[in-house]
Amino acid sequence: MDSRTLGRGDAALEVSAEGLGCMGMSEFYGSGDEGEAIATIHRALELGVGFLDTADMYGPFTNEKLVGKAIADRRDQVVLATKFANWRGENGEFLGVRGDAQYVREACDASLERLGVDHIDLYYQHRVDPKTPIEETVGAMAELVAQGKVRHLGLSEAAPETIRRAQAVHPITALQTEYSLWTRDPEDDGVLATIRELGIGFVAYSPLGRGFLTGAIRSPEDLPEGDSRRVGRFPRFAAENFQRNLDLVERVEQIAKDKGVAPGQLALAWVLAQGEDVVPIPGTKRRSYLEENAAAVDVALSADDLARLDEIAVGGAVAGDRYADMSTVHR
Repeated sequence: MDSRTLGRGDAALEVSAEGLGCMGMSEFYGSGDEGEAIATIHRALELGVGFLDTADMYGPFTNEKLVGKAIADRRDQVVLATKFANWRGENGEFLGVRGDAQYVREACDASLERLGVDHIDLYYQHRVDPKTPIEETVGAMAELVAQGKVRHLGLSEAAPETIRRAQAVHPITALQTEYSLWTRDPEDDGVLATIRELGIGFVAYSPLGRGFLTGAIRSPEDLPEGDSRRVGRFPRFAAENFQRNLDLVERVEQIAKDKGVAPGQLALAWVLAQGEDVVPIPGTKRRSYLEENAAAVDVALSADDLARLDEIAVGGAVAGDRYADMSTVHR
């Protein structure tokens, strides 16, 4: 597995060219299997996929414990990223978004304990708190760096002006947001241009369109009961949008067939081709999918391939918003 560098100068962090999103191992995408999840993380490390992504809210709280258990005897092989700010209760209820300094400190200590580590390599604010100035949040995160609890700082789903204000407080290593063939917002909303101007790396979550771009989901009924994609959290999986989005996937499948690769590998190769500062973190909880995803780094796309994909995935080609109520997302 090749490596890429997120950030520059003192903020530079070398990571595997592709990471592993661990969220689905614990929540949101049907039931989990801890044994297979841990085996998947171990296989990822064997393949050189050492950039692991988790968050305190996943589970809630259980995903960090799972990741910590998996890496307990191989911490030196891992670039470990986790997140705070999505505030949840012990019963899983969502309580809001917090970025106040006290919460930042408390959340970090709790994550370190659950992960069983003495430092976090990349610590993200998961969502921007509309009630707390970003300067206060990043200031508290910078204190964690000074204390040695955190090595590098990141933001998630932040807008250009927020990113600039954060960078003025402390160097930001990475901005994480959704980016894929069917989510090209960062190209249009100024995020990619801003982070490249500032020398901040880009971490693309949901690079497979929450599994849709793999071609494995042919109808909403293919998703397990209780799966968040089936119960209305993601409008692109809703019945009124599903067929239009499946039409897009079928066009991706045709190009993948022409190249002799899996549709998901083609989708990941497209993200990887968007720049050496872009690192996708496809999520999976099974070794078979992990191995397929990791092989995407060897898929070379020609200028013609990229042109064909761009023609398919133009703005407005996808039906439905990314989340059920995008107006609630503060950036």
